[in-house]
Amino acid sequence: MIRNATPADFPTILQLNEEFVDVLSPLTPERLARLDQQSALHWVVEEEDRVVAFLLVFAEGSAYDGAVYSWWAARYERFLYVDRIVVSPNAPTRGWGSRLYRELTAHACGAGVPVIVCEYYSKPVNEASARFHARHGFHEVGVLALPGAEKTVSLQELVVPLPPSAPLA
Repeated sequence: MIRNATPADFPTILQLNEEFVDVLSPLTPERLARLDQQSALHWVVEEEDRVVAFLLVFAEGSAYDGAVYSWWAARYERFLYVDRIVVSPNAPTRGWGSRLYRELTAHACGAGVPVIVCEYYSKPVNEASARFHARHGFHEVGVLALPGAEKTVSLQELVVPLPPSAPLA
């Protein structure tokens, strides 16, 4: 079941983030609470009474302080920015990442948001994320060296198929 995250989910979200911290930025409990407040969407997947995945998304106009978010905000008038998507390798049912992205795309379409954006490490390369995002229709629109780190990210965009009656941003 996909549902909104609650503070009760934060310990598990922090644990999942830590499992993949080599391809994500680290999170403290305080930062997660702040990001949750600033987010447009913060969903978790609950299966068999435990959280097995999460998605954290920001919209334009957020107070989020990330360098990559700032890059998008300077170039796009309206967007949803996927800060992170994490699925436990121990999740009993596979496909939750794809299901989260389908729900996110449907949400963006219904809200008239024309583009979903994200990034993943291209130096060092995150092959799994590159394959996952390509499979979901994302394509590279830029590359950004992260300040204060020896890491580079591939900036990815997914154009949302809006219905003919949807407002254009």
